[in-house]
Amino acid sequence: MTDATSTTPLKRTPLRDAHVKAGAKMVPFGGWDMPVQYTGIIEEHRAVRRAVGLFDISHMGEFEVRGPDALASVQRLCTNDAATLAVGQVQYAAFCYPEGGIVDDLTVYRLAADHFMLVVNASNIDKDWAWVTSHRHGRAEWTNVSDETALLAVQGPKAEGLVARLADRDVTALAYYRFARGAVAGVSGLISRTGYTGEDGFELYVPAGQAERLWAALLEAGRADAIQPIGLGARDTLRLEMKYALYGNDIDQTTNPLEAGLGWIVKAAKGDFIGREAIEALRARGVARKLVGFEMAERAVPRHGYRLMAAGAPVGVVTSGSFGPSVERSIGMGYLPPALATVGTELAVEIRGAPHAARVVKTPFYPSHTKKS
Repeated sequence: MTDATSTTPLKRTPLRDAHVKAGAKMVPFGGWDMPVQYTGIIEEHRAVRRAVGLFDISHMGEFEVRGPDALASVQRLCTNDAATLAVGQVQYAAFCYPEGGIVDDLTVYRLAADHFMLVVNASNIDKDWAWVTSHRHGRAEWTNVSDETALLAVQGPKAEGLVARLADRDVTALAYYRFARGAVAGVSGLISRTGYTGEDGFELYVPAGQAERLWAALLEAGRADAIQPIGLGARDTLRLEMKYALYGNDIDQTTNPLEAGLGWIVKAAKGDFIGREAIEALRARGVARKLVGFEMAERAVPRHGYRLMAAGAPVGVVTSGSFGPSVERSIGMGYLPPALATVGTELAVEIRGAPHAARVVKTPFYPSHTKKS
């Protein structure tokens, strides 16, 4: 299978055949052949909020860096301060261009004092690998382990109980954004208390050759918990309800972390990093736009690329939008001038040439249920 816009064959995760066998609807996504849904987006979304869902996110990229200058390398590349990480801790960060635009958003794992893993977005693996290797620093060895690594996410209020029954260590003791080495259903890897849904749960990093064994074991053991496999469609609506940014939609090379509400992952005090000067210059003069969440006042659904209007004039563009199954209304995100980026501002979304009423609201749209530290 190839992408409709390319002659390049789509990449496949180690679980691709399992998805087809389960009746998943497969679609091209970031160069990968991925399941968008199994039984339906709304049903799968609600399964994660109410019970537990199993996601194949093996398309994500993993880079490792180790050596005496591994920390210095990560510090130079990332906006956040990796020096504050203890071994076994995870951090959200971004790579930025010198001009301040975002190369990618990512998570940083401290595996040892001089050993880190960086997890990047699937569509950006090649670009990010070129970026990190073109900015090599000192005595640090980089390895792209994306192809040999599978990643499964177990998310929902029953995720902890399910993984705890299958793990060889006490996963209930893991705090949010912490990880440990261990085995789940006899498959060894990293057990990480992270996710992209706003629910409690784990992301499991395992050897690619063991992915299908772990997938089957989780589905079998999770029957009593009403587990369901979950596709990209529900993953998108789940993250939207949390106002989690999606690279390529809400953030990209044209957006500065400060505009995107990601100033909290920019630690200028740590010292120099790529993009620091541009980001701090923008902080000093003030941003010209802010990423906000809005809800529709009627049944219309906002979609990426639709125009945002105020007083009959265009003021922005929808970056992400959908019906939110948990909040039972249509919601979206987009950038607005600061004067309009306040809760209660009345907007309109232009859909097929007609304005549909909306208003800026407080986010996240749905409360987070991730484990408290």
